[in-house]
Amino acid sequence: MGLLLSLTFFLVLAAAAPSEDVSHGSCSSKLSGELHLLDGSGLRLTLHHPRSPCSPAPFPDLPFSTILSRDEARATYFAARLTKTVPRAASPLLESAAVSVPLSTGNSIGVGNYVTRIVLGTPGKSYIVVADTGSSLSWLQCSPCKVECHPQEGPLFNPSASASYSSVPCSASECDSLASATLNPAACTLSNVCVYEATYGDGSFSVGYLSKDTLSLGSGRRLADFVYGCGQDNEGLFGRSAGLIGLARDRLSLPSQLAPTLGYGFSYCLPTLASTGYLSFGSNNPGQFSYTPMVSSSLDDSLYFIRLTGITVGGRGLPVSASTYTSTPTIIDSGTVITRLPVDVYDALSSAVAAALRGSKRAPAYSILDTCFRGSLSRLAVPAVDMVFQGGATLRLAARNVMIDVDGSTTCLAFAPSGSVAIIGNKQQQSFSVVYDVGRSRIGFAAGGCG
Repeated sequence: MGLLLSLTFFLVLAAAAPSEDVSHGSCSSKLSGELHLLDGSGLRLTLHHPRSPCSPAPFPDLPFSTILSRDEARATYFAARLTKTVPRAASPLLESAAVSVPLSTGNSIGVGNYVTRIVLGTPGKSYIVVADTGSSLSWLQCSPCKVECHPQEGPLFNPSASASYSSVPCSASECDSLASATLNPAACTLSNVCVYEATYGDGSFSVGYLSKDTLSLGSGRRLADFVYGCGQDNEGLFGRSAGLIGLARDRLSLPSQLAPTLGYGFSYCLPTLASTGYLSFGSNNPGQFSYTPMVSSSLDDSLYFIRLTGITVGGRGLPVSASTYTSTPTIIDSGTVITRLPVDVYDALSSAVAAALRGSKRAPAYSILDTCFRGSLSRLAVPAVDMVFQGGATLRLAARNVMIDVDGSTTCLAFAPSGSVAIIGNKQQQSFSVVYDVGRSRIGFAAGGCG
């Protein structure tokens, strides 16, 4: 079956339905099985929701309306990113660099991203980081933190304490690659060290020195000369993580750097609050998945574009033309919570779901969600909804993927309209295995992945 090796770390979801519950007593049994051998040749992590008592990284207990508003900011900035209208960071570290850089676009972190634990340096030490399919460059907060560092779990990474650490000079090809990895050009210090700038749509940013060090992969395996940012000015909505791991399509992303050893791809299963999931790198069983091609786009070649071709409700297709689905570019994203659809597609889906639930009492709109009902999800007869992609790959959504409990008395359709970019969000992906087979330019789906 080929090489099957996974990074060893923990992954947690930062936004999901507020009504789920997990008892603290279940943590010890779940944590005892954190690490699993795969066919004797690899490892995979265990995923946790951050609100789970088993989570390795506490996350602020935000009102769900706040989560939705920040999720909307992420979707809005994806749209701005595709039109290249997001400004850069304002960091004193950039002002002291020898080269100034122009305004540029960025990514959006928001609160729907997952986090994972990695081991970096020699000797290796563990750090909790955000994992994001919408970002390419990985980075960690580093001492001495010359400008500012946000609060994090555990100590800052200390470059001087790692025997394998080195900074990247401005003449290196990796420095030239920052323009595509961060969507910002590199700067350079007077001592010839490459300076990166990672800006995010919600105003968060990290600025620091491009660096190399050893990344531990588990079972004694290591990735030498892992390229990442050593952050000296890190401000914004990163929770208590130590930094970020980029999973997008780019030379400096983690999947790309692992490709020579493990093959170019990764997979995950995003858990609910009451379940566990995984993130793995390496080979997968191709027969397990139904695939849809990745779509090339001149708008942004680092994001994962796919083509949505249809939606059925209760086995019936929505009354919209085929061209309506493709009128808006579509990406799949691990960090956006609520799926965004082209306006006409969303309106048809909303009407079809409302018709199927016509015996249920309607409720007022909640934040960005406008198709809402009185009562909890468990009391609604939610119709079957299928999302069909080019090539026939299908997400057959369970009720929990279609609707979301927003409070103790209201349940809403977990979709929203978008006029500029459609996004397959993590609420709809929960409990599915999703494989990003970048080497073969395809994305696959399989049900029951977190079991």
